[in-house]
Amino acid sequence: MDIEFLRERADIFKRVRRFFDERGYLETVTPVLSPNLIPETCLEVFETAYIPPMGSRIREKQSFYLVPSPEIWMKKLISAHKTDVYQLCPCFRNVESTGRLHSPEFTMLEFYTMGADYEDSIDITEDLFVFLLDGIPRKSIRPPFERISMDDAFSRFAGFSLYAAAEKNMLEAEARGLGLEPPPGTDVAALFDLIFIHTVEPNLPRDRPVVLKDYPSFVPCLAKKRPDGKSVERWELYVRGIELANCYSEETDPLNIRAYFEQEAAAKKKNSLIPHVVDDNYWQIFDGFPPCSGVAMGVDRLIMSLTGRTSIDGVLPFPMGR
Repeated sequence: MDIEFLRERADIFKRVRRFFDERGYLETVTPVLSPNLIPETCLEVFETAYIPPMGSRIREKQSFYLVPSPEIWMKKLISAHKTDVYQLCPCFRNVESTGRLHSPEFTMLEFYTMGADYEDSIDITEDLFVFLLDGIPRKSIRPPFERISMDDAFSRFAGFSLYAAAEKNMLEAEARGLGLEPPPGTDVAALFDLIFIHTVEPNLPRDRPVVLKDYPSFVPCLAKKRPDGKSVERWELYVRGIELANCYSEETDPLNIRAYFEQEAAAKKKNSLIPHVVDDNYWQIFDGFPPCSGVAMGVDRLIMSLTGRTSIDGVLPFPMGR
């Protein structure tokens, strides 16, 4: 990477910070190492260890994990201080490919807005794009974002209603009708992923940013349920067909969060390549947790979009494997 692009990358970081600073968000710096993590069956993590020196008050070697997201720490700050926060930080996900769209080490922008929901977060993210695109003539990434519900996306690009098929246990048949071959006994969440990844996602519009919203409630996540009971207040942002950001109206009910942790932790223990420690008492920080919405955005993919590049390797100062 040449020095001029390093300067351009640094300038984007400065402008992101200026956007949130001017809106009164508190920039946070939280640990990259954590003794426990939020259980998420959709990803794998890196494990390391702290080895105490001779004579230390800590006697035993301790396991730590590189954070796949700063969420576990940022929500503790929100619980204590109930203020808008943002962070730019390195994150780590194991068993990831390297190259065009993925890197096991990447930079995340994560921000939480108090009193906001997922619709408000779309507006804030559009404002961020307008701010960053000042003087950059890239129509394909300029707001307003096209907003498409997940059920509408399945109807448009897969040819059937997601919820009608799920209610009638017809997702497997629909997948086979699309030429996909799910293994026998594939559960509804995995069938959704299979159809989405192979049929819906590749056909999303590329001439403008797309917010794909109202994810099905049978896909576990820490987002609030919508009044219809079928979907949750979650969206993902796609720019030129590439997933760029994920957002929730954050779940704040301690018992719902406890149930999620128990369910995901059990699945993680059973199926994960790298099991990790889960804080069984984490749900307690949500007693009195404020209503808020959080957005997690891949900064390297954002820089790709802003600069017209087509590969993460082209925007990382030191791509893995080079």
